[in-house]
Amino acid sequence: MILRFRLCGLLAFLVFPGVLAAQSDDLLTRIWDGVQQAQKKYTSGCGTITETRTSSLMVRPMVLHGKFCAEGTARFSLEYFEPHPLRIRFNENYLNVTIGNRTEAIDVGSNVRRAQSYFSRENSIANLKKNFIITVQEDSASYDMKLVPRSEAFRRRLNYLVVKLDQRDFLLRSLEVDGKSGVNSVFVIDVNSVNPKIPAETFEVYKPR
Repeated sequence: MILRFRLCGLLAFLVFPGVLAAQSDDLLTRIWDGVQQAQKKYTSGCGTITETRTSSLMVRPMVLHGKFCAEGTARFSLEYFEPHPLRIRFNENYLNVTIGNRTEAIDVGSNVRRAQSYFSRENSIANLKKNFIITVQEDSASYDMKLVPRSEAFRRRLNYLVVKLDQRDFLLRSLEVDGKSGVNSVFVIDVNSVNPKIPAETFEVYKPR
């Protein structure tokens, strides 16, 4: 479940782009510039998400279907319908996870501020290059970026990440997370509404007592 929280936090940062890595070559510089423009242009959105989860311990892949809404990097809502209902809401400092009739409320403020500091300041490129080996490929429709952990802090938990961005708008189309636990998750993202006015209750959360 802790890994699930972290993955959803990562999605919140990537669905409407925050910061990705850039190196000195022209292609990565072009991606960096495109992501920065997308961050200013797209401030909110909603869509559907399909997660395919595989593991050597699973007889067959588990496929989860759901929907999401995001507003900047401060508010995020993800709800899975199949095969089991699960709702995750993040609003500023607080995270709610609802399974069935039970909701767990968690104060994640310090973790969020640490992530925002890591991904959003001027030294974010240097941070990512310090912690990941980054390669990029371009095809007719997308940019594929693979991040392999360089530092021990990330190698303990993660084998690699693969981020796929649409060439037209630089929005996230898919995210692959291969963890040290042996679980591989591929999130396919379909953003079907950009810059909508999202009702406040979409991100309403309970605070820990």
